[in-house]
Amino acid sequence: MTMTTEREQRRMDVQVRLDAQKTAAERNEWGQFATPPQLAGEIAEYLYAHWKKTGGGGGLTFLDPAIGTGSFYSALRACVPARAVGAAAGVELDPAFAEAAAGLWQDTGLEVFRGDFTRLPPPRQYNFILTNPPYVRHHHMPAEAKISLGVRVASELKINLSGLAGLYCYFMLLCDRWMAANGLAAWLIPSEFMSVNYGKAVKQYLQRHVTLLHIHRFAPSDVQFADALVSSAVVVFRKSLPSAGHEVHFSFGGRLGSPERSERIRQDQLDVASKWTRFAERASDVNQESGALSLGDLFQIKRGLATGDNSFFVLPRREADRLGIPASCRRPILPSPRYVQQDVIESFSDGSPDLEKSLCLIDCSLPAEQIQSRYPCFWAYLESGMAKGVHTGYLTSRRDPWYSQERRGPAPFLCTYMGRTPSLNDGSPFRFLWNKSRATAANVYLCLYPKADLAALLARQPELAATIFKLLQAITTRNLLDESRVYGGGLYKLEPKELARVDVQDMVAAIGGLSRQLQKQFTFIGG
Repeated sequence: MTMTTEREQRRMDVQVRLDAQKTAAERNEWGQFATPPQLAGEIAEYLYAHWKKTGGGGGLTFLDPAIGTGSFYSALRACVPARAVGAAAGVELDPAFAEAAAGLWQDTGLEVFRGDFTRLPPPRQYNFILTNPPYVRHHHMPAEAKISLGVRVASELKINLSGLAGLYCYFMLLCDRWMAANGLAAWLIPSEFMSVNYGKAVKQYLQRHVTLLHIHRFAPSDVQFADALVSSAVVVFRKSLPSAGHEVHFSFGGRLGSPERSERIRQDQLDVASKWTRFAERASDVNQESGALSLGDLFQIKRGLATGDNSFFVLPRREADRLGIPASCRRPILPSPRYVQQDVIESFSDGSPDLEKSLCLIDCSLPAEQIQSRYPCFWAYLESGMAKGVHTGYLTSRRDPWYSQERRGPAPFLCTYMGRTPSLNDGSPFRFLWNKSRATAANVYLCLYPKADLAALLARQPELAATIFKLLQAITTRNLLDESRVYGGGLYKLEPKELARVDVQDMVAAIGGLSRQLQKQFTFIGG
């Protein structure tokens, strides 16, 4: 056993001991998710291969802005000759981890800086950066800290970060001043930046301030951290401006050095791609994005109703009858998608959905005094809600009266908001539903309301609703996944704006001989 192996074993033992000193919730707030040794080794070897291929130049100076116990430094020492490393440093906020790293590596030349990396001035610049920054979600970051860090990013890079960005985004952007010209970096970060709005700032940095060399995205089902359900990516870049005609290597699945799929994308094509997650999963069609007909051209897409407290406002119809809630103060609402087995929701004569699970939503605009006098049983139920503080919630406290709901009609077409593959819809995590009832939907659905021209067309020819639904179902899984965001374990999610961007050129073409008139109408509406 070599000294490096023995030390690495000690490091892993220390890691386990320190992790055990915090609860899972505390480690989540700190964003402390240790890099698996094998993965750290793969990334270190990959970046060093780039270093040797480009000639390196001068001594290698290593930096890990979130050193932890030193998993990346250990990996570096295993693949890089000691004589090639001119300097090595790590930054760590957690005092216990900083002390442990300093003790473990004190005789190797690693300098450990204890403090907040986002606020420390760099003592020098480094040309070889390996890191897994803390995965702290924005809601664990104090508002004043986000404002302060955002101001610094804007000042140093002229990039504006959304308040929804996680701490890893600030780490990457503020590391720019620590990085030497022509230095190399490999960041192990959540892949969500490739598909969400707040990730635009990171993508702007990777396109305008450095030369992006490679992004490898692990398959969503291949979770890299045993204690964090997050889809990960390795981002490799050089601190230099990209050359004309530069191509970026995108890969997906498998390992960093042996991916399942890969392709090279021209730098200028990245500007027109709304989501980078589509690259390497299939042949790219970024050149077709401009001018394409999208679902948002045909439908106004909104999340379903946010009630403020589903457990209080959504009840089985029989329970609402038993509690004396009058029919005039409630309306039908669809159950969760797992209780809707059929794709076409038929309607009873009263407008309620023909489903085994029959629910209703409390929605009343009557003043409290009238409810007390007319419907004492209903008032008793409302009082039980007030005793639990339902009326003081974020949404309910902004309504007048608090037991009323957003006034919005039922949507004729729905799409499920999230799901995993495979599901009921031939392996797609999403399902389209045709709602023939008068039931509204909660925010586990996306509601598709036909825009004016399409609504007018359906008013004239209601029989075309069946054709439109078939076309919605004809949208390929690939088109839906291209616009969705994915989380560890294969959980996919679509927001309204993302569903609105889904390309429906194939959907319109699928009309074929069914209705050439409708195809013309779709083309007209989209134009």
